[in-house]
Amino acid sequence: MRSFLLAAALCLGLAPALHAQEAPSPGGPPPASDAPAQPINQDDVQTLKVNVNLVNLYFSVRDKNGFVTSLHKDDCSIFEDKVLQKTKNFTQEKNLPLTIGILLDTSGSQIHVLPLEQQSGAEFLKDVLTPKDEAFLISFDINVNLLADYTNSPREIKRSIDSAEINTGAGTGSVTGNGSARGTLLYDAVYLAAHDKLRQEAGRKILVLLTDGGDQGSQETLKSSIEAAQKANAIIYVILIADRGFYGGFGMTYSGDRDMERLATETGGRVINVGNNGKKLEEAFDQIQDELRTQYLASFTPTNAKIDGTFRNLNVTCGKDEKVQARKGYYALADSMGGDN
Repeated sequence: MRSFLLAAALCLGLAPALHAQEAPSPGGPPPASDAPAQPINQDDVQTLKVNVNLVNLYFSVRDKNGFVTSLHKDDCSIFEDKVLQKTKNFTQEKNLPLTIGILLDTSGSQIHVLPLEQQSGAEFLKDVLTPKDEAFLISFDINVNLLADYTNSPREIKRSIDSAEINTGAGTGSVTGNGSARGTLLYDAVYLAAHDKLRQEAGRKILVLLTDGGDQGSQETLKSSIEAAQKANAIIYVILIADRGFYGGFGMTYSGDRDMERLATETGGRVINVGNNGKKLEEAFDQIQDELRTQYLASFTPTNAKIDGTFRNLNVTCGKDEKVQARKGYYALADSMGGDN
C-alpha cells in the first residue's frame, strides 16, 4: 500500500480484531492416542477447497409496482462470464447482520448542506441499526478521519456525526503533498473504508456516501476504489447532495454525477440525487432502508474453479419485466470468494 494510505490507515486507528480465547476443558486434555496418523488424501483436500469457494451475491429486484419480495431459487438465473451457474442457496436476507459505513463529505463545498447530512444520517442509523448490526463513520476532506469505529449505538454515532466539521485546510496544505490546500479525498476514503474496514467483515456490507461527488487530490482512483469495494463485497449507495451555488460562486464546474454512477452501480448500489433538499434526503435514506429489507442472497460455486485473481463478470436475471440491482462482478481471490464474503 502506498505510504500515504499506510499513514491514513494509522490515522484511522484501524486496530486488529481481538479474538476471544477458548476456555480450557474442565476435564483436562484427552489421553494421547497410539493410533498411527491417517494419511491425507490430497484429492480430498482439493475437493473441499473448491466446494467452500462459494460466491455470495446480494441483490434486490424491482418491477413496475416496486420491490419484488416473493422470488424463489428457480425464478432467477446467475451467469458468470455468460456461463449459467448452479444456484446452491437462495434466501431473502432482511434479518442478516448488517455492517454500515457512513462516509461524510466535510469539504468546503458542503458547508451549507452538512447540517442536513448530520440530521438525516443520524436518523437513518437510529432506524436501521439493530443490536446485531454495526456501523462506523468516516469523514473526508483534505484528510480521511475515522470519527466513530464499529458500534451498534445510534447515540454514539449521532454524537460523532454532530462533531463533524467542514475542513478546507486553509493555510495547512494538502496531506497528499501536492501543495494545494483545496482537496476532497473521496476515492481514498472509499478505498480505506472498503479495504481496511469491510473486507474482513462477514454478512451484508454497505457504504453510504453523502457527497457532491467531487474528488480532488486522492491517490486512489475511481477504478481502484470500485475494485476495493468489489473485493470486500460491499454495496455502495451514493446520496448526491450538492450546493450547486458553491460551484458557480467559485467559477468551478460540477461533474461528479457520472463517476458516482459507476461507483454505485458496479458494486450493486445506486445513486440518489437529492440536490440540497432536506426532504429528498430523508426520502433517500428511506429508499435505502427499503432495499435492505428486500434483499436476496444467492450463492453458487463457480464452474471456473481457478482462484487466479481475475475479474469475473456477473449477470442476474429474474424475469423479463423485473430489474435486478446487483454487483457487476467479483475478483477470484480466496478471501473474497469464501462463504462469508
